[in-house]
Amino acid sequence: MSLTDELLRPLPAAQPLITHYDDQLGSRVELSVATTANWAAKTANWLTEEFDIEPGDAVAVQLPAHWQTVGVLLGAWWCGARVVSEGAGARVAFVGPDDPEPTGAAATAVVTLDPMGRGLAEPPGGGAFDYLSEARLAGDQFRPLFPIPGDTAALFESTVDELLAEARARAAKLGLSSADRVLSTRDWSGPEGILDGLLVPLAAGAHLVHISNADPAKLDARREAERTTADLPA
Repeated sequence: MSLTDELLRPLPAAQPLITHYDDQLGSRVELSVATTANWAAKTANWLTEEFDIEPGDAVAVQLPAHWQTVGVLLGAWWCGARVVSEGAGARVAFVGPDDPEPTGAAATAVVTLDPMGRGLAEPPGGGAFDYLSEARLAGDQFRPLFPIPGDTAALFESTVDELLAEARARAAKLGLSSADRVLSTRDWSGPEGILDGLLVPLAAGAHLVHISNADPAKLDARREAERTTADLPA
C-alpha cells in the first residue's frame, strides 16, 4: 500500500488536516483530509496519465513548505514515485513560479504557490507545465495502476515501510496523537525536513498548522487562534 494510503486512510474525511499561513502574504488556507486527498488524487492521476509515472520513478520536488506542496508530495507517493530534490534524471520536476533555471528533468511542472490555488497568469515557457491548471482537470479519485510494495523507495533512498516506521517512532517520541494541533515553522528541504516537518504530524494523525515566512512576533497569537497543543522542534 502506498505511503499516501497509509497516512490518509485512517483519518476521518472531514477532519482538518493542514492549516497553512504565509505571514509575508497575510494568507491562511485550511484543508480537510478530504480536500487534501482530492488534490493528491488529481496530482497522482496527472502524473500517471501525462508522464506514465510508475513505482520507483524519480519525481523532483523543489518547493517550499506550502499547502500545494502537500498535494504534490502525497500525489507522487500515491502512484509510487520516489521523491528527490534534484531534477537531473527525474521524470518530472516540480518548481516554484520564480525558479527560472532548467531542472534537468524530462519535464518541468511550475507550481504557482498562489494562496487561492490559481494557476499561472500566462503559460510557462520552455515547454513547462502549469501544474495547478492542468492537474485540476484530472480525476478526483485515484487507484494505483500497480501495487506499491512496502520496499519501494519513496523519499530519496528510504522506503515506504522505513518512512512510516520512522515517522511513527518520532511522533511517539514527541508524544503526538490525533488529538494534537501542531504548530511548525520548519522548512521541508531535504529528507529530514520533509520527514520531521510533514510526515511526523501526518503519521500521528495530528492537525498541522504550518507557518511560512513566520513573523516571530505573531507566533503566540497564532498558537492562541489555532489552539495548538504542541510545537515541532525547529
